[in-house]
Amino acid sequence: MKLSIPVSLILGVSCALAADLPVKQVVLYKHGVGFFERSGTLAAGESARLDFNAPEMNDVLKSLTIGSSGGGKITGLRYDSMDPLGHKLAEFPFQIGGGGMPGMLDQLKGARVELKLGTETVTGTIVSARTFAGTDKQPEHDQLNLMLDTGEFRTVDLGAATGLRFPDPKLQQQFKDYLAALAAARSKEKRSVYIDSSDAKERDVTASYMIPAPVWKSSYRLIFGDKAGDKAPMLEGWAIVDNTTGEDWTKVQLALVSGRPISFVSQLYAPKYVTRPSAELADDPAAQAVVHSGAFEEQTAAAGGAVGGSGNRNMAMARAMASPAPMAKAMMGAISGNLAMDSVSVAPSSIEATAVGRELGDLFEYRIAQPVTIRKNESAMLPFLQQTIAGRKLLIYSDHSSQHPTNAAELANSSGKTLDGGPITVYDAGAYAGEALMETLKASDKRLISYAVDLGTRITEAFGSKAAIVREIHASRGILNTKYAAEETRTYTVRNVDQKAKTLIVEHPLRPGYTLLSQKPAEKTATNYRFELALAAGATREFVVNEERVYDQSIAVTNLSPDILVSYLQNRSLTAAGSQQLQRIVDQKRLIAENDRALQDADAQTRGLNADEDRVRRNIQSLNNVAGQQQQVQTYARQLDAQEQQLAGLRDKQAELQKKRSALQTDLDKLVEALTF
Repeated sequence: MKLSIPVSLILGVSCALAADLPVKQVVLYKHGVGFFERSGTLAAGESARLDFNAPEMNDVLKSLTIGSSGGGKITGLRYDSMDPLGHKLAEFPFQIGGGGMPGMLDQLKGARVELKLGTETVTGTIVSARTFAGTDKQPEHDQLNLMLDTGEFRTVDLGAATGLRFPDPKLQQQFKDYLAALAAARSKEKRSVYIDSSDAKERDVTASYMIPAPVWKSSYRLIFGDKAGDKAPMLEGWAIVDNTTGEDWTKVQLALVSGRPISFVSQLYAPKYVTRPSAELADDPAAQAVVHSGAFEEQTAAAGGAVGGSGNRNMAMARAMASPAPMAKAMMGAISGNLAMDSVSVAPSSIEATAVGRELGDLFEYRIAQPVTIRKNESAMLPFLQQTIAGRKLLIYSDHSSQHPTNAAELANSSGKTLDGGPITVYDAGAYAGEALMETLKASDKRLISYAVDLGTRITEAFGSKAAIVREIHASRGILNTKYAAEETRTYTVRNVDQKAKTLIVEHPLRPGYTLLSQKPAEKTATNYRFELALAAGATREFVVNEERVYDQSIAVTNLSPDILVSYLQNRSLTAAGSQQLQRIVDQKRLIAENDRALQDADAQTRGLNADEDRVRRNIQSLNNVAGQQQQVQTYARQLDAQEQQLAGLRDKQAELQKKRSALQTDLDKLVEALTF
């Protein structure tokens, strides 16, 4: 019978005594935690001790599970608690901190103290302590005021004391405990956990938990064959694992998981205190003296009556780790290569990648079949993949600031496994070709990687555009809405200098609001279109991308002149109903314009006559002082009278034009308000 007890309160272990529960299984993830499983046999009445680092406690307390087999039962788990430093220190009657020695002693008023002043020993009760600021005559100094056993008050210079002791053993012990608490708060020593059992039988115990761990890293080698006809390159995957636990992993079952599940730290190790509200019953007011008045008459019968009244959450986590995969014949063979002075050729590594891959929900696990040994503070490279993969070589033009595309490879994950993201070193025809980075690639997904610059291909770009044309015209309540279409072109001129055919992928920016007119991309990403072009040997090719941007423009009809409205009338996109309504508005605006011109002419004539009248009046005033000029004065007077009559006529005309303009504007406003098509 096997008993499994999930525990949510217990802690985990980064390193245990090997004789008790050594590490048997390790699973490393990509989000900073690792799963550790320990197992061992406990003798009758024996407790298992597990050691751990304090920073690991929170993670282990929320993940530890304990399993027992062989008839034994787990009766409890114990571990060293940790009280917050502030809560521990608050229990002491003093605080060591600001104020130095006088500040600390001043908190102990009433405590007895012994001071050594040279050969003299002074004993007394603390009254107060303080620090006096320095002056020109006397430097800063600390003073302690004591009441001696004789009743005398004495001031002692603390700087002159060579020793200080509290005779009270309890107070002396409190100082020791205070300092010990401070030292423990800075300590990063191991903590211990004990697994207890009441059965007097030998039993097998398994402890599983999660603790922080370095993420495992992956790197790849992509090896293309020597022949041009080789279509399937070889992909090697290596896992880099770091053992920083401070304990050797000896023949452990190791698994590597690709994916990033959600993980966080909950403060479970430190005791948590909650402030409780105060609640008190309202105070009963004191009863006042009552003076009873005398009765006027007595009832023959009395009636009366009395009325009486009355009035863990359990957290569980099941172990879900799979059994180790079957043992392979060998995990890794010797890496061999042929080295010659005149040539270097890289071939696939002579390894046997024995990792078994399997889906774990949305995650993917590589389980190393052969037990792994990694010493503490050492790292290891473990092969987890070596197989051919669907891929082809091509060029990618994505950096538009450069005239050269990059040598690249298109990889289709035909391995049936998830390929964890990491760097890829590319070898082509046995020689180093470059390096690339690849994101995590799920099975059956595809990715492009660039690993070198192709200097044998040059690309230039040319831009062009056409005037925007009107696609649609609509109107609503005096607002004219126009839909425009503007066409832009980008011409890629590609020259293949090499005397071999190539395949080029052009990444054309995908811009919001723009649509392709005729070209159809091979692929489309979140930011680019991908066009695939075949390049002949030593040839030049042009590739044109036509795009159209459609945008809207809204403008109030009242802000448009008749000439601009006529340009809208000439547009073929305008409907017949819209044309009729706009034509009426144009005619009305022209009538208003003609009326405004007549009003301007009348205003100009009025200003001219007023100026001429001013001149005539000045002439009359000057001639009145000259003898013999009366006839000329009368002539000017008749002229002034005629001008006044003309001004009166102009004022009447202006009033008539203003009235007419108001009527015309009212009619225009009605036409504009009713404009809808």
